[in-house]
Amino acid sequence: MILFKHAARVAAATLALLAASGARADYVWIEPAGAGVRILAGEIGAPRPLSLYGAKILAASGKPVDAPAQGVRWDLPVVPPGDLRFSARAETAAGTLEFLHARSGRHETRAGSDLELVPTQSGGSTFRLFWKGEAVSASQVRVSTATGWHKTLRPAGDGSVTLDTPIPGLYVLVVSARMDGGAAVVDGKRYNEVRHTATLSFREGE
Repeated sequence: MILFKHAARVAAATLALLAASGARADYVWIEPAGAGVRILAGEIGAPRPLSLYGAKILAASGKPVDAPAQGVRWDLPVVPPGDLRFSARAETAAGTLEFLHARSGRHETRAGSDLELVPTQSGGSTFRLFWKGEAVSASQVRVSTATGWHKTLRPAGDGSVTLDTPIPGLYVLVVSARMDGGAAVVDGKRYNEVRHTATLSFREGE
């Protein structure tokens, strides 16, 4: 996938891309399920089937994890150690291509997906957004919990966001970005719009 034709334009185009973030959209997230995890699509509290393709699950080691989809979700009865990542694509009737990324856990301080929220220190509650391995600033990050609590985070001067976690349970942080420039050709197909949406999920205080 080629997002930018010229390397010199990457920084400026990325900032324009992220300035459009914050629009509400479906996403995928990872949540605990007994001794394992499940991967769901839609919105937390309201999962629903999405037509996804190219799904990949990666352990912290980078090794693929096999877990066939079961309707609205993927189930992993046994979780490999470390942070877990999921990615897939979706196409809408309006001609939009969506890249969906999900990460569970906040042990690693590196990014493993094209768009990813990364803790500044292992287990911490301050995060930086990374695009293609470069730290950038999003206009906002949405936070939801399994209990229905919601919050919007705004970046500090250095582009980081910090989350207070007053409620025990599962937290899901969501950021969306639209590619600057409108229409794009990906894998030989033209789309009216290309979006990336990333989530970071973790449990707190339990």
